Amino acid sequence: MIRSLVGCLAILVLLSTGARIGRADVTPDDVRNAIATGVRYLKSQQLKDRGNWPDRVGYPGGVTALCTLALLESGEPVNSPAMDKALSYLRQLSDPQAVYVTALQTMVFCVAEPKKDLLLIQRNAAWLERAQIQDGDRAGAWTYFSSAGQAARGDNSNSQFALLGLHEAELAGVSVSAATWQRALDYWLSCQRPDGSWGYYKSVQDQPQAAPTGSMTCAGIGAVVISQGRLGEGDARVVGGAIRCCAEQTDDDSLKRGLEWMGAKFTVNANPSPAGFGGLSLGRSGLFYYLYGVERVGRLTGRRFLAKHDWYRQGAEMLVQQQDKLTGFWRGEGSGEDNPLIATSFALLFLSKGRRPVAITKLQHGYTNDWDLHRNGVHHLIRHVEPSWRQKLTWQTVDSRAASVEDLLESPVLFLSGREALELSPAQKQNLKQYVARGGFIFAEACCGGEAFDRTFRQLMKELFPDSALRLLPPEHVIWFAQERVAPERIRPLYGVDACCRTSVVYCPTDLSCLWELSRGDRDVGYPEAVKEEIKAGLAIGANVLAYATNRQLKDKLERPRRAVEGDPNENLTRGVLMIPKLVHGGGSDEATNALPRMLGVLRTDVGLRVNAEPLQVSPDDPQLLDHTVAFVHGRRDFRWSDKQRKALAVYLRRGGFLFGDAICANPQFADALRREIKAALPEAEFVRLPENHPLFTSQYRGYDLPTVTLRDPQVRAVGDPLSTRQVQIKPLLEAVRLEGRLAVVFSPYDISCAMENAASLDCKGYLPADAARLVVNIVMYALQQ
Repeated sequence: MIRSLVGCLAILVLLSTGARIGRADVTPDDVRNAIATGVRYLKSQQLKDRGNWPDRVGYPGGVTALCTLALLESGEPVNSPAMDKALSYLRQLSDPQAVYVTALQTMVFCVAEPKKDLLLIQRNAAWLERAQIQDGDRAGAWTYFSSAGQAARGDNSNSQFALLGLHEAELAGVSVSAATWQRALDYWLSCQRPDGSWGYYKSVQDQPQAAPTGSMTCAGIGAVVISQGRLGEGDARVVGGAIRCCAEQTDDDSLKRGLEWMGAKFTVNANPSPAGFGGLSLGRSGLFYYLYGVERVGRLTGRRFLAKHDWYRQGAEMLVQQQDKLTGFWRGEGSGEDNPLIATSFALLFLSKGRRPVAITKLQHGYTNDWDLHRNGVHHLIRHVEPSWRQKLTWQTVDSRAASVEDLLESPVLFLSGREALELSPAQKQNLKQYVARGGFIFAEACCGGEAFDRTFRQLMKELFPDSALRLLPPEHVIWFAQERVAPERIRPLYGVDACCRTSVVYCPTDLSCLWELSRGDRDVGYPEAVKEEIKAGLAIGANVLAYATNRQLKDKLERPRRAVEGDPNENLTRGVLMIPKLVHGGGSDEATNALPRMLGVLRTDVGLRVNAEPLQVSPDDPQLLDHTVAFVHGRRDFRWSDKQRKALAVYLRRGGFLFGDAICANPQFADALRREIKAALPEAEFVRLPENHPLFTSQYRGYDLPTVTLRDPQVRAVGDPLSTRQVQIKPLLEAVRLEGRLAVVFSPYDISCAMENAASLDCKGYLPADAARLVVNIVMYALQQ
């Protein structure tokens, strides 16, 4: 008998009993619950007769617009009774009078029903343009009420909100003059302090210099990003009807200095303001307003980190801790935040907008800007896919020189771009390889005829994936129609590397981000028709790659990357611990590297088995195999074992061993090879389908009742939605070999491994992840107890 049989009997009664480690950092559920209770509080304070909230004197509609915006961004349906009343109230307000109110009202209309309220959005945008100060030291700013364009004492808080309102209006299709944006940009650049910070107002002759604050520095960074984005030609141009990529980049020193100041001063416990500067230290005054600004800085600049600070995780943790647990509100100090309606609204805006899932991350490499030759390209691509994905998304940047594998895994897609030779350290290369092995996806392009980048990227792929060549993706590959059709005459070549159950690397040797950079959404910028079609095709290719890579299923921003090896690191891995070795062969025996560790993780969490998920790969003739009751095998190509290996495998199985396996992505060549090799080892072996009433498919052995499971077939697509593969309910299909009245081999010709390793894969015919996990539990528990 197998030497560890006694140990296996102990496994069946030993559950994980170790005490839980102290509370982890803030979780997605913590934030979801905080948002839900904050939403309930705001809705409970809405006045039932008119649908508004108590407004501040002199600002009718201001608090109401802020609360409505917070609820909409938090997911409150636009057609809910609360929103229906609130929007009706805001629509009947008199003509614009105050900058704060008009800007917030505009943002609400743009988020809620922009087509329905387009005339009101146009009215408000026109008023905000007229209200901008046009003369004097503060030309380009806004003050509380309309200055009729004359010299006035504008401030940066009003100016920030005016720009936010105009920004959203333009995204909704309303035209805003270039003169308005230029005056605003000139103003914000003129009042930035040498250290990169901003204060509440610009220093003028009759007023002392304002103290720098975190909230106003956030306002300045956001204002510069928005204004420059509306004025600059970008890093790609259309000249004489022709597209010119990799244009000379405009200076972004102002943003760089502002972000450096924010990184140095960052905290989530106070609105940063240096003590002793003019006798002012804000402390917690305006804290929630400041956090709303932090969210905007991170989102607009694509920064997950400010210096070394994970701004969203830290802010969310603080807000979850400080929320009133009974009523769900937040209350601050000063600046109106002693009113819980205002503080709660700002807190909800931070939590809801800041948690938008990351769809793609730009990978910074080298010491020049070669990695970012089209700085707005990825941003514009994300804006393009949001409507069809029906969710708000975000993007970010990560520095390959400082990032760990876990940092990379915060994003489902890494975008790697450049023109010059790609130079990565051995550690950076290893991180990329591990990133793909743990489910990540690399999307790369060579910019502007970058022969050096093309050559070095191809060399990198050979080095990282020696068993999978970079191949030209054929027309039938799902990536060509994963979301949008690409006009045949506009198709650009895409190359791919197949790894970890799917095409995990996609490479375009010509420009794509250049075309994304040129995109202006719904704004008409007068491009020739041929240029518009080229941009449209580039966006479609980018959207298809993102859809293929993610299956439009993005994880929560606070969800930590899964460890490569599941299990309890504090487990005493001695007697009574289950370890399952993987059999080595030449047919891709380790192509789904993390499948088995995750299977063992399911056994630990679902059943309570003590497991050792450290990888152990053995040849069938390795004496170590006899130490284990259960062994695992999978692959995706034909293979052959030697006569010696076959004989050793026969010994293992005849002595009580159990072999469990599946065909990666339902590969028929591997399935046929495994059946042949088992037959060669055991001439009496016959593979037969387990009957649907077999006890393995029941909960009899501490598993699950599985009368049916869901099978996904990637070859059959839903009409109009290429990502929706055909899913059918079937009786579970498992083949088995019996020896002396017991099951010695159980094999799934449909994929289980890739479902366990990478739930987003579109390429595998097999079980959905939940059913795959249940099948694993049933098979292993039956094997241990039969």
